[in-house]
Amino acid sequence: MPQRPRPDPAALAALALLCCTLLGVAVPAQAQGVAWVTSEKDNALTLVDLKTGKVTGTVPTCKRPRHLQRTPDGKQLLVACGDSHQADIIDLATRKSVGKLALGDNPEAFDISPDGKTLYVSNEDEGALSIIDIGSGKLSMTVPVGKEPEGVKVSHDGKTVWVTSEAASLVHVIDVATGKLRNNVKVGKRPRRFALTPDGKQLWVTNELGASVTVLSTADYSTLATLNFEIKGVRSADITPVGITMTQDGKRAFVALGRANQVAFIDVTSRKVTDLVLVGKRAWNVALDKAEGRLVVVNGLSDDITLVDVASAKATQSIPVGRVPYAALVVE
Repeated sequence: MPQRPRPDPAALAALALLCCTLLGVAVPAQAQGVAWVTSEKDNALTLVDLKTGKVTGTVPTCKRPRHLQRTPDGKQLLVACGDSHQADIIDLATRKSVGKLALGDNPEAFDISPDGKTLYVSNEDEGALSIIDIGSGKLSMTVPVGKEPEGVKVSHDGKTVWVTSEAASLVHVIDVATGKLRNNVKVGKRPRRFALTPDGKQLWVTNELGASVTVLSTADYSTLATLNFEIKGVRSADITPVGITMTQDGKRAFVALGRANQVAFIDVTSRKVTDLVLVGKRAWNVALDKAEGRLVVVNGLSDDITLVDVASAKATQSIPVGRVPYAALVVE
């Protein structure tokens, strides 16, 4: 008998994808890019290919790397190193350090002005926001804020900077033109990080010891809502939200719930949790890929990252990275 031709695997995959689409079944997104993950104990960044789900290498950096951010031109990566009191400037094309930038004592987090010229960094020990000219590397100004400042966010127009104070449970509103403190806004207990809606009208603040997110109006700093997280079988004290990110259209937010070992999917319009996804130990920070189909969750106590498919709200893979990973950024 003549042999039957073997089916083409690619054709079968395409047919399966078409069937799932027609039936309305969620199909895991094809991940793209490289996740750069800071490791506090290894003084390095771990590189994870999101397409293969494999670690492809590490990049050495300064001591205790934590927060990281891409420059507005997309060419460089800045990494804040708490024990080196500086930022490492990494060229993304060569994946090598091309310079250092002094940030003051114990830098926590930072943000970059929309024009890429100014760095705003929180200094925990000093209880201050440092304003640094990136070109010259010089300190332009120091603004005193509450004790243990953490999260930093610059408004879309670059005119306002917000800083959280963990100890005071405040959000400080700073005018960029004058460098003066314009307002102190009470939020939940131990506020950590920010997300800003695309229209710039809502500022979302995670409250680590309040098991909540405070939503502020940027027009008058009134509280629009407080989202209280509740998980069956988990004590409120173990729900410790820190990292937060939002889709580009502002319709969905994702919050890492710390010791609860879960990440929350939130509908921004209704301000309701739509899904909870179990991830690794102490989910600390989150990052989206460019297509917003894959969420990278950084787990500080299990030394790994969890990849979550956004469409199905399901964890698809756990990948070991460096010791005490802190934050991630996807570069495509």
